[in-house]
Amino acid sequence: MNKPRIAFFGLGLMGSGMARQLLKAGFPLVVFNRNQEKAASFADGGARVARTPREAAVGADVLISMVADDNASRAVWLGENGALAAAALGAVCIESSTVTVAWARELAAAAAARGCEFLDAPVTGSKSQAASGELNFLVGGPGATVEKARPVLAAMGKSIIPLGPVGSGALLKLINNFVCGVQVASLAEAMAMIEKSGLDRARALEVLTQGAPGSPIVKTVAGRMTASDYTPNFLLRLMAKDLGYAVEEGRKLFVDLATGGAALSVFKCGIANGLGEKDIAALVEIFRGLPKPLD
Repeated sequence: MNKPRIAFFGLGLMGSGMARQLLKAGFPLVVFNRNQEKAASFADGGARVARTPREAAVGADVLISMVADDNASRAVWLGENGALAAAALGAVCIESSTVTVAWARELAAAAAARGCEFLDAPVTGSKSQAASGELNFLVGGPGATVEKARPVLAAMGKSIIPLGPVGSGALLKLINNFVCGVQVASLAEAMAMIEKSGLDRARALEVLTQGAPGSPIVKTVAGRMTASDYTPNFLLRLMAKDLGYAVEEGRKLFVDLATGGAALSVFKCGIANGLGEKDIAALVEIFRGLPKPLD
């Protein structure tokens, strides 16, 4: 059987790896990226490059977005040049960006009005997992739609986790990133304490990373902080965005994410110190002595 035709929107750190996995798996692919220069290499790999989301959507069976936030997602999907303006009846629309639950539900309604099916399917994993096809998809939406999209998602990930109705994937992704953001903020503080106290840093970090605090993100980010290697894997400003979204979702559920709010303040300080375009590991630099204090 012919593989479904795919339109993919957003070729950033995550989206570029995901789109390349689709090409590798042999799916007919049209890509759109706001910065057209980033899309040029995909043409060399066999994809067609579209000038607008609407142009990319023409004839697509599956439409996938991987962009920065609610506003970027809205720009991709809606409006005269948005993807939904040209989406075919019965097409599957997948929002894999980290967005708010409210926007995921609004987008689902807009897709339904167009006669399309919809899934919110954000991912866990970072740049390297996107590039190697080892992402985990957290999926909200009808089971039948999940199964329809499974071959496409499977080409980009190692697991597909159905979570319930539309919005479920978006919510769990925000909870996931809230927990990760808090760990990164606490690790940055701990690293500075170790360095300023005179403790043997290597031995101290061995205790932390090999003991109870040693989650996968702590182990990974500790290495980057030690090496002062802030090559972007997860942009600091996007973690701040995710924490802000998570705190707001908590309020709607009458849960005060106190640690999330504290971590958000630390990440905002990182942005104020010019670290927003660097990896989340760069957060440690504000405790190593960057000039602007926390709010």
